[in-house]
Amino acid sequence: MLQFSHGMQIGYLVFSLIAGIALIFLRMKAAQKPVSLKKIIIPPLAMASGFIMFIIPEMRIPVVWGFSAFCSGLLIFAFPLIVTTRMERKQSNVYVIRSKVFIIIMILLLGIRLSMHGIIEQYMTVPQTGAIFYLLALGMILPWRIAMMNGYLRLQNS
Repeated sequence: MLQFSHGMQIGYLVFSLIAGIALIFLRMKAAQKPVSLKKIIIPPLAMASGFIMFIIPEMRIPVVWGFSAFCSGLLIFAFPLIVTTRMERKQSNVYVIRSKVFIIIMILLLGIRLSMHGIIEQYMTVPQTGAIFYLLALGMILPWRIAMMNGYLRLQNS
C-alpha cells in the first residue's frame, strides 16, 4: 500500500485547490463562446477515461462508497445545475447563459473536499478520496450534460 507523507498530502490539497479555481475560470470564459454539440458531449466522454484509475489497487473503494458518491452527485449537485443552466439562441449560434449556481457548486465541492480532508483521511487514503470525488463529479456532470444536449438540440431544431 502506498504511504503518503504529510508533504504529499499538502501537495494534493494545493493541486486540488488550483485545479478547482482553474475549472471555475475556464467555465466562466467558456460561457462567452457559442456552444456546440461536440463541446457538450466531449467533457463527459473524456472524463470517462478516469475509470482507468481503478486499475491501481490503492484507488479502489468499496462499491457502496462509489455508488453513494455517484448518487450524491446525481441527486444533490446535478439538479441545481440542470435547473439553472439556460441556453439562448443568438442569430445562428447557441450560447449557455452563465450560471452563478455552477460556480457556487464548484466552490462548495472544493470547500467540502478541502475541509473534510482530515476527517475523511481517518477512513480512506488520499487516492481513495480522489476516487470518491471523481465518482461524485461524474454523477453530477453526466445528467447535466445530457440536459444541456437536449436543450441545445431543441434550440437548433426550432
